[in-house]
Amino acid sequence: MELVTGVKMEKPMEIGTEVQVRGSVYALRDMGNLIFLILRRREGLLQGVISGEGAKSYLKDVGEADTIEISGILSENEKAPGGVEVIVDGVNVLSKATGEMLPLPISKWRLQTSLEAKLNYRAIALRNLRERAKFKLQEGLVRGFRDYLYAHGFTEIHTPKLAARGAEGGANMFRLDYFHKPAVLSQSPQFYKQMMVGVYDRVFETAPAFRAEKHNTKRHLNEYISLDLEMGYIDSFTEIMEMETGYLQAAFALLKAEYQKELRILDLELPKVEAIPAVRFSEIKELVAREYGHKIKNPFDLEPEEEVLISRYAKEKWGTDFVFVTHYPTKKRPFYAMEDPEDRNYTLSFDLLFRGMEITTGGQRIHDYHELLEKIASRGMTTEGMEQYLMAFKHGMPPHGGLGIGLERLTMKLCQEENVRETTLFPRDMSRLEP
Repeated sequence: MELVTGVKMEKPMEIGTEVQVRGSVYALRDMGNLIFLILRRREGLLQGVISGEGAKSYLKDVGEADTIEISGILSENEKAPGGVEVIVDGVNVLSKATGEMLPLPISKWRLQTSLEAKLNYRAIALRNLRERAKFKLQEGLVRGFRDYLYAHGFTEIHTPKLAARGAEGGANMFRLDYFHKPAVLSQSPQFYKQMMVGVYDRVFETAPAFRAEKHNTKRHLNEYISLDLEMGYIDSFTEIMEMETGYLQAAFALLKAEYQKELRILDLELPKVEAIPAVRFSEIKELVAREYGHKIKNPFDLEPEEEVLISRYAKEKWGTDFVFVTHYPTKKRPFYAMEDPEDRNYTLSFDLLFRGMEITTGGQRIHDYHELLEKIASRGMTTEGMEQYLMAFKHGMPPHGGLGIGLERLTMKLCQEENVRETTLFPRDMSRLEP
């Protein structure tokens, strides 16, 4: 019998000691009697150096993308990646690539290829240092979300992605057959997280959401990761904006402290987020129309061009990359959005714009059962399929509100990319279902 007692912590490598290191061959540089062997590891790149007349004999069976183990003495070298290198005295091949040329030059500092090529060869493209750095930062954004909300008394939940009906309504739902019953892929966890406010008061989830929107733009996906939170016993919807501002502060502090390597690789400077201005929808819409000579086409929503102009105005006038736009028209918000008691044509809701793009939608929800029924009826909707959702309100719900953040869009704008697919591991859009 053997006893499994858990993972033993790896000992840190020390300068001047013999080490054994495993990794994938990222690049080979043959300088005759001096060979540089660059390994790609989870921590980044590590340089191995082989010198002497017999240098080539070590590498007779080693090629690009092979996974190998090298042994030797760890030495300091400020010019090497990470400031250290291994003076190699042994090479062991763990697995061989086929020997075919890689479809993309991943060892280049920048992948000089089209987005389409990067997506077609996604598993290879992501081996490039700059490409994978984006998703390490994305990890930090999710990690920051979880850590911050745990610290503020939130409970993490996991809601179904197969549902009987959509939370947002409309036609942008993926419909499917579920054991001979109609079902949809979840547009958002909205109904579930509201119900769970009646259980835990404060809840959050990080999970995929699905929208069957026939858009083929740089900002839309049909499957994306939504960072959702819902919190009860609020006095104002501004508390939701305060919670998001605090999250961004905490997430960027985490990136600054623990993701400096990735920030340097991508040459990024974190935006300032000490305070975020909040402006009313109707006021900022008219203000930027006058400021930049823009003609208002849709009085009930923001066009992408207007989001760009509002962000431009916020940067020029207030020196910020973020801006909350509040009090959206009731006509363009879901039935559960609470109306402004001072003007019921508007809601106690908001979007957060970041560098010209909406990355968050949130606000206060209707918590009174009878008011919710009246709103559903006023929109000509039916309560069929919402019985479980409404039951939570029938038996008492606290004043509450919440938000949803598009993770890929947040990452896209942080990394200053032009297309959301650049910051989506395996994008799903109208034309792409693989890999």
